[in-house]
Amino acid sequence: MSGQGAGGSVLDHAGAAAGPSAALMMMGPGGGPGSGLMMNGLSIGSVDAGNNNNILVQQQQQDQGSRAPSRYEAQKRRDWNTFGQYLRNHRPPLALGRCTGQHVLDFVRYLDQFGKTKVHLPACPFFGLPHPPQPCTCPLRQAWGSLDALIGRLRAAFEENGGRPESNPFGARAVRFYLREVRESQAKARGIAYEKKKRKRLPPQSDAAMDNVTGGTAPHHVLPATATQ
Repeated sequence: MSGQGAGGSVLDHAGAAAGPSAALMMMGPGGGPGSGLMMNGLSIGSVDAGNNNNILVQQQQQDQGSRAPSRYEAQKRRDWNTFGQYLRNHRPPLALGRCTGQHVLDFVRYLDQFGKTKVHLPACPFFGLPHPPQPCTCPLRQAWGSLDALIGRLRAAFEENGGRPESNPFGARAVRFYLREVRESQAKARGIAYEKKKRKRLPPQSDAAMDNVTGGTAPHHVLPATATQ
């Protein structure tokens, strides 16, 4: 080993501290001379491999830490900051710990002024039409789907920021009822049916296919029926 500076390498310092027993030996396959370095009975190659693994783990951790947040996480952070600003602008300013479901409803109604979804009034001739033939003067509102997703993100952000699930204002009954009313009223006003996504049902299998699966020894009712919602 050549080209060492005045301070020496790590191995040099380790050898000086350990004394004569730290002498380096060239070892070959099966313990013979000529292939690897040994120090105090420890293979230098194994030490290097361990260090390389530690470096790789650290690099992976750094990559994960520096990786940009997902679109959902970024949107959730913006929503949480917006709600926090709303609480600070409240008169009088409202602490998060005193926030209730009614305050959440006030916040949601406040957001309606920035909505982009046309919600026809009952007196409008286009009430219940999904594709009106011409513009009308009905107000713009936040769409039910947007509000439902917003409340879901804020509900998760509340608990991530130290809030208790049992006191989560975004999960209050009044908030759930309001979302349900918005969904039903907008469905009627816009002529759109909001339906929950149903699970895909598995195609029915023939008796021969069932025999192949069960080996022909078990009855055909061993597989449970797919639940529908």
